Amino acid sequence: MPLYEHVYLARQDLSAQQVEELTAKLAGIIGENGGKITKTEYWGMKSLNYRIRKNRKAHMTLLNVDAAPAALSELERQERLNEDVLRYLTIRVEEHEEGPSAMMRKVERDDRRGEAHAQRGNERHDPARQGRDAGCRDTFEGVRGSPAPRDVQQHQSRRRDEAPVLLPDRDHQREAGESEAERAEHDGGERAHHHPPGAHDLRAELRAEQREAIVHQAGEAGEQAAHGKA
Repeated sequence: MPLYEHVYLARQDLSAQQVEELTAKLAGIIGENGGKITKTEYWGMKSLNYRIRKNRKAHMTLLNVDAAPAALSELERQERLNEDVLRYLTIRVEEHEEGPSAMMRKVERDDRRGEAHAQRGNERHDPARQGRDAGCRDTFEGVRGSPAPRDVQQHQSRRRDEAPVLLPDRDHQREAGESEAERAEHDGGERAHHHPPGAHDLRAELRAEQREAIVHQAGEAGEQAAHGKA
């Protein structure tokens, strides 16, 4: 006889026991029509992508059916009349999969992950575990002043070598310009300290006296030249 995989969805307000009773009823329909159910898997309650008759979730069950097409047609007719069944899907296969189905393996994997997560949470709040972690941190960090382990030193040196070179931004350039201006002002002050203001005035007076002396000599020379011509 042909082989089928049949999945049906039941209303979310049903209990697990009611879903089992519904599955037994559907299996009886197959048996009454000369077929048999080779495997039954309850996948639990799953969320739906969209509402079906105001149900956001549904109980999912897989039936591996070995029966004639007439028996399967009667099963689907009874499911359409049953208000507890939201949807159903039947696929003809060459052979039934041995062992748990892919969906069942996913459920078991999710359960294991949940148990592992809960165990990690319990260990995180375990006082003994916290004490061991603190001891490990103290051992790793070492006593203040003692050298770090070799691998830590290598990691720190590698991080320093790989550190990016940052170019100065506008604020840094402005600060550098201000520091240059302050340095120039300071240098000018030092030069003023070596040459007091009075020295500049004295040199100016000397140059003015020299110019007056030159003008006076030129004037005397001109007068002498004029008397000589006369």
